Amino acid sequence: MKESIRLKALELGFSEVGFAAAAADPTWGENLAGYLAEGRHGEMAWMAETAARRADPRVLWPEARSVIVLGTNYAPAGDPLAVTRRPDRGGISVYARNRDYHDTVKKRLKALGRWLAATHGGDLKVFVDTAPVMEKPLAEQAGLGWRGRHTNLVSRRWGSWLFLAEIFTTLEIEPDTAETDHCGSCRACVEACPTAALDGEGRIDPRRCISYLTIEAKAEIPEALRSLMGNRVYGCDDCLAACPWNKFATPTREPDFLPRVELTQPRLADLAALDEEGFREVFAGSPLKRAGRDRFVANVLIAMGNNSRQPEFMVAVRKRLDDPSPMVRAMAIWANDRLSLVGGEDPGQL
Repeated sequence: MKESIRLKALELGFSEVGFAAAAADPTWGENLAGYLAEGRHGEMAWMAETAARRADPRVLWPEARSVIVLGTNYAPAGDPLAVTRRPDRGGISVYARNRDYHDTVKKRLKALGRWLAATHGGDLKVFVDTAPVMEKPLAEQAGLGWRGRHTNLVSRRWGSWLFLAEIFTTLEIEPDTAETDHCGSCRACVEACPTAALDGEGRIDPRRCISYLTIEAKAEIPEALRSLMGNRVYGCDDCLAACPWNKFATPTREPDFLPRVELTQPRLADLAALDEEGFREVFAGSPLKRAGRDRFVANVLIAMGNNSRQPEFMVAVRKRLDDPSPMVRAMAIWANDRLSLVGGEDPGQL
């Protein structure tokens, strides 16, 4: 049964398949409780609200006996950080440069689920980052990889570039052997983090993480962190890209994950000009819609303020000084002040 499931999953386009028992290690709940107690979840209140279900698969679904964990490769073909060296362009995380991966992966996952029920029976539930599931610990238990110091899954075959998905099933399936840690003494990801969000012991403080700040955070980004963001406007790949295991990764061939040209190195001035309607039109079907227009344009203004070698940004920034969004206006003022100081203007003269 395991081999037939594995072959079907690969046939449907998944890159990795593993099997784990639908049971939690006690340390999962303990680590999650500590994480929440320290407030590291920031504004992600849903993590605290779903903590009990997140900590144990059988609390989420008591009938579950096995978990089929699936990985989909989305490794980029080129240097994922090349855009960070283009001060007039906006850095968008590799995973968000085309279609929303949830849609692509869930379609395959449902197809696999239908085949599984028809072929082997049992009840099942499918998840693609849409429920309180401890994906990375389960993937580790299923042998897909291990959690690196950047807290993400690392695969010996795919490096740090795997989307994860799961099928919970009532079928009893023999678990695979859990993967062991192969990071050794390497600290490349820790040293690569622009905001020092990683502690080197496999823990992260999302409140300092650029991915959290540019996507999940609802409040203004703390001023002390803005200058560290560079031109990253949606997500950050620095810790993932630094992983030496990426040398074994094969660039994805999935059309939905290949970058749209206009999202590979978009001009900051163009992004700053987006109103609500333009944002929805440009990012229809894209993960970027999660941030919302106001959060995204505020990120763009921070990127402009961080690139003092681009005095022409002043025109685009000043157009946002009377934006309907208080957050956008605030970041326009901040960026205007930064650019004005470089240009020799009095930042108080707007």
